[in-house]
Amino acid sequence: MSYRLSLGSHRYHWHDLKILLARASPPRSGDFLAGVAAATMEERVAARLALADLPLARFLDEALVPYESDEITRLIVDTHDAAAFAEISALTVGEFRNWLLADTTGEAALCRVAPGITPEMAAAVSKLMRNQDLVLAASKCRVVTRFRNTLGLPGRLAVRLQPNHPTDDARGIAAAILDGLLYGCGDAVIGINPASDNLPAITRLLVLVEELRLRYEVPTQSCVLTRVTNTLRAIEQGAPVDLVFQSIAGTQAANAAFGIDLALLAEARAAALSLGRGTLGDNVMYFETGQGSALSAAAHHGLDQQTCEARAYGVARHFRPLLTNTVVGFIGPEYLYDGKEIIRAGLEDHFCGKLLGVPMGCDVCYTNHAEADQDDMDNLLTLLGVAGVNFIMGVPGADDIMLNYQSTSFHDALYLRAALGLRRAPEFEDWLARMNLIDATGRLLRPAPGQPLLAHAASLATPG
Repeated sequence: MSYRLSLGSHRYHWHDLKILLARASPPRSGDFLAGVAAATMEERVAARLALADLPLARFLDEALVPYESDEITRLIVDTHDAAAFAEISALTVGEFRNWLLADTTGEAALCRVAPGITPEMAAAVSKLMRNQDLVLAASKCRVVTRFRNTLGLPGRLAVRLQPNHPTDDARGIAAAILDGLLYGCGDAVIGINPASDNLPAITRLLVLVEELRLRYEVPTQSCVLTRVTNTLRAIEQGAPVDLVFQSIAGTQAANAAFGIDLALLAEARAAALSLGRGTLGDNVMYFETGQGSALSAAAHHGLDQQTCEARAYGVARHFRPLLTNTVVGFIGPEYLYDGKEIIRAGLEDHFCGKLLGVPMGCDVCYTNHAEADQDDMDNLLTLLGVAGVNFIMGVPGADDIMLNYQSTSFHDALYLRAALGLRRAPEFEDWLARMNLIDATGRLLRPAPGQPLLAHAASLATPG
C-alpha cells in the first residue's frame, strides 16, 4: 500500500510502509548508508505527519518483511495478543503517542497492553517523539526479572560487572571482579566477554566466577558472553552456566549471520532451565542488540535500522530474558555518527524495549573513531537513569581493554545512584551491608583493613 501527503506545494509519495517509517526516522548515518533516509528535513516532517495519522491496526495488515520468508515476522504475527491490543486498537500512531504521555496512563496500563504492541508499532510511535517524550514514557514502564536477585524494581539501578581481559588472564579478571564488588557493582550480572572463544577457555572463566561467587556468597549471576552453541556444549559438559548469552537482530537473515535461529534459542533456554540454578526466578537468557547489525549483515530488507532494532526486542520478549541491552555506540560511526545520534538511539532503544515488556539495559558506549566523547555518554547515562533503565555496564576505568571501546565505569554507577537516589538490587544490597561495604542508606563505605574482598584483591598482587 502506498502513502501520500501534500505539504505546501510539494506532494510526497512513499511506496510502502517500510519506506514511510524510514523517511520519518531522525537522521542517522546508517540510514543514509543504506539509502533509506529522508532526502530533506521537509520530507522527514511530511513522513511524520503521514505516520501520525496511520491507524495502529495497519501494522497488523502490512508486514515489513514477508511472513513467508522471515521467522521473526512469523513470530511477531503469530504471538500477537489481540485481547491486549484491543484497548489501543482504535488509535492512530499520533494518538498512541498522546496516550503514552497522558498523566492518566500509568504502569498498570502499559503492562496490560504490552503484549498487544508489535515492534513496528513501538518503532513508529518513537519516531514521533522528542527525547523528553522517550524518557517520560519509558519511565512509566516497569519490567521486573529474577534469577538469584530481583532486577527492575522502582528506584533501583543494577550494574553488569564487565571484567574483560585481553588474554583471559585469571588474576586480571578476578582483580577486576573484586574491584567492582568493592564499588558495589555486579548485581545485574558478572559478565565476561572472552578473548578466546574455545570451550576450555570458556569453562575456565565460568568456574572462576562460580568459585568467587560461592566463596563470598554473592547473590548475583554469572555469564560468559560466548556464542550460544558454545554455551550449549558447556552445559552438556557440566559447566556452571547461569545465563545463556546471544547477540540477536530483527530479521531471520541477520540472525543467520550470527549463526542462530529461533529454534536454537529455544533449545538453549530449555537447557539452561533444566539446570535449575536460579533461586528466585527462571529468567535465564541474556541478549545484546545494537542498531546497524542487520545492515552490516546486508540483512535489513530495506528497513531503517531503528525499526530493525525494535524487531530484535520482539525476539527478546518471546524468550523472557533476565537482561537485554543495546550496545548503542559499539558498532561505530558508520551507523551512529556522533554523540547526538548515539544519545537519540539509546533513548529510542530503551523506550521501545520497555514498551514491549523487555527488561532493558544500555551499554552507554562509543568507539574511539566516532564523533563522541565521555561528556556525551554522561548525558545519555543521566537521561537513561531518569528514564528508569534496568542496568548499565561497569567497566574498570570505563575503558574496555579487550574490546577496545569506551563504556561506563564503577564510578559512573556511583554518580547515577547518588544523583537520582537509586539503590541496588535488594538482595545484593543486603549482601553488601553484611560485608560492611555500604551503610544503612546504601552509601559506599571505605573497606576496613582485613575486609575479605579487599584482602583477596591484595593477594592477587603477590607473585604466585
